[in-house]
Order: sequence, then structure tokens, then C-alpha cells
Amino acid sequence: MVDLARELDDEDEDKPQKGPAKKKSSILKIGLLVLGVVCLVAASIGGTFYFTKSKLSSGRGGAKADTAAGKDDSAAKSKKPLYLALDPPFVVNFADKNQMRFLQVAIEVMAYDPAAIDAVKENMPVIRNNLVMLLSSQDADTLFSLDGKEKLRDQALQTIQKIVKERTGDKGVQAVYFTSFVMQ
Repeated sequence: MVDLARELDDEDEDKPQKGPAKKKSSILKIGLLVLGVVCLVAASIGGTFYFTKSKLSSGRGGAKADTAAGKDDSAAKSKKPLYLALDPPFVVNFADKNQMRFLQVAIEVMAYDPAAIDAVKENMPVIRNNLVMLLSSQDADTLFSLDGKEKLRDQALQTIQKIVKERTGDKGVQAVYFTSFVMQ
């Protein structure tokens, strides 16, 4: 097989080479390759500029324009959800048919207003206390079902909203999420 490849190479060497035609062909190929690379770089730069410009105009600049146009402060609030993890995760124990069980729950709150997130941070000891009381008052049968977990999530939201509203006058937090839920 190797001998066959050598014979083919020898035959190609015996044929007369078309020097100028072959040279023009390789120059044309190189030129097309360079043109393709230039087009790809130009498209990349153009795409980057387009997406960067659209993000800048819809980001900080958009909120300033709305405020300057005479809209109220609620329009200036973030339409993007803000999340805050209530770290460390909650670990509570509760009784279940004469047996002690443990529950570990990682909780995050969501709000659209940065002031609401700040209010949660400022009142973290009270919020954590009330959530520990709420979580430890649960029973295992309820927590095993999806409906029970949803009910607990709603109760946690109401607990947090009540505390934030007492302190700031606005409930602020729109949602509570369990990002980890382990029962043992």
C-alpha cells in the first residue's frame, strides 16, 4: 500500500507542472480565506457592539430616561427580580409519631425593589426567628406532599412580608423559594 502511494507521487512528479496557473490558484485560495476571516471578525465586532449597545440602553439609561420624562419612582424600581439567600440554611427538628425528625431548608426571597431586599437584611434576626418557629411547628405528613410544601412556602412568605411591612410600611417581598429541602 505504501509502495502504491510512492508510485502515485512519482507519477505526479513526472507530469509537467503548470507553474503560473498553480500559483494563481493558491493565491486565490489564500485571498478567499483571508476575506472569510475578515468577514467573521467584522461580524463578531458588529454583533458585540449591537448587543452591548442594546443592553446599555435598556439598563441604566432606560431607567434614567423614564424618571426624567416625569414618571413616578415606582417606574424607576427594578423590573428585574432580585434574590437574597437567607444563609445559613434553616435546620430544625420536629416530632413525628414519637420520633424526632430533622428538616433542613435553604430559602431565598425575591423582590423587585432593592429597598425590600435591604429591609430583609436589616431584619434578618427577627425573620430567621419567626421562620424557625414556623418550620419547627410542621408535621412530616404535611411536608411529604407537594401541597404541604407549597402551603409552607406561602406561610413563610406571609411571615416575611408581615415583618417587613411592620418595619417599613411596604411588604416588599414578592416570593419565597425553597432552594433545598431535606427531611430526615
